[in-house]
Amino acid sequence: MTETISVTSPYDGRQVGEVPRHGDDDIDRAVDRAAQLHRRGALPAHERAAVLDRAAAAIEGDPDRFARIICDEAAKPISTARTEVARAIDTFRFSAAAARTVAGELVPMDASSAGEGKLGLVMRVPRGVVVGISPFNFPLNLVAHKVAPAIAAGCPIILKPATATPLTALELARLLGECGLPEGWLQVLTVRGSDTNRLVEHPDVAMITFTGSPDVGWAIRERVPRKEVGLELGNNTPVIVEPGVDVDAVAAALAVAGNGFAGQSCISVQRIYAHAEVADRLTDALVREVDALVVGDPSDDATQVSALIDEGEAERVAGWVDEAAQAGATVCTGASRDGAVLRPTVLSGITPAMKVSAREVFGPVVGVATYTDLEEAMARANDTVYGLQAGIFTPDLDVALRAARTLDFGAVVVNEVPTFRTDQMPYGGVRDSGNTREGPAYAVEDMTERRLVVIDRPL
Repeated sequence: MTETISVTSPYDGRQVGEVPRHGDDDIDRAVDRAAQLHRRGALPAHERAAVLDRAAAAIEGDPDRFARIICDEAAKPISTARTEVARAIDTFRFSAAAARTVAGELVPMDASSAGEGKLGLVMRVPRGVVVGISPFNFPLNLVAHKVAPAIAAGCPIILKPATATPLTALELARLLGECGLPEGWLQVLTVRGSDTNRLVEHPDVAMITFTGSPDVGWAIRERVPRKEVGLELGNNTPVIVEPGVDVDAVAAALAVAGNGFAGQSCISVQRIYAHAEVADRLTDALVREVDALVVGDPSDDATQVSALIDEGEAERVAGWVDEAAQAGATVCTGASRDGAVLRPTVLSGITPAMKVSAREVFGPVVGVATYTDLEEAMARANDTVYGLQAGIFTPDLDVALRAARTLDFGAVVVNEVPTFRTDQMPYGGVRDSGNTREGPAYAVEDMTERRLVVIDRPL
């Protein structure tokens, strides 16, 4: 009898699906099949692009096909799930564009006397079998950021979705089949994390693209140092708020950016450094905005915040809040818990030693600290092992440019919350936050190799 994995709603615990638990034999068969397809050669670029365009149109034509599954298996509020679906449509369309435009280059061979009379070409060729490992928090769009560029690049891909949220990925695989993707070019393996080593270590896997926790991501890279490994990892996102901004508008934006999908985003706002001139007003306004967030059933269109992915995570985050309070932080609002649902929480007086400041909370918690000097604020923002995205609100262009040069992050967002992301931009971090840049055009570069071809006249 085949072992299965039960998929349950984080909000109310009901079973929403069941998937097979794939094992070693399934992994070996999937990799062998993908490797055979790679050896036969990729589909022409125009056919790959057409599949991706058809997929975008199919998702757009029935967005609730995916939004409801995301809501059920991840407890993502349905309105937020619809936003994720809209972003996935963009991801497929940008990937189709990348499939049509990926190109090599000419090498000026006669720049050297030895190359006179020769023609040099650099081709971009598919790297080989790609393994994509995706997290639970964006079960459609982060899957799309693995799958769609792999198709665009001409690489067979084996996808390992998060154990908690495999249903969206399986539905996407079905849709791509309906859109003409030949069988075997996308295979979804529902394996538990403990079974993943066999997959990433398989000698016929050329590349791993991983989104998730730094500990797991860097451990994969250490395990397979000779493979191409792209890592998009965590953060504890800082935001600096300077004088002269519209405090109420900034607070409204930060309230959503720190608590959307219960703070379970690697660029969810976590640390706010507010100038002493605005700190009290900002904190008061932030508390009002957070208290106004609608918490509850993710299937309700009005809900903005619902459950964390499981009760254990909610317990962990609540414990970090308690530790911060015991260490001197003030709980301005929130912190009460009902099962996996934690009320959005605002802390003031956070210090660097507190877990809510030093580590990635990945929950609906925002901490505020006060500063008087911009250099001090930027130093505190940089005082982290992470480096994905950071933000600053300021009316001063010189200050914005200073922050852009000084903040040691993959992206610095000015006068917008650093949860901002469009799916074509080069998204990724430095230090423990990763080593790659996602966005279809950039991912296709990683999934293809340069092959030099030198042509001379026949002898």
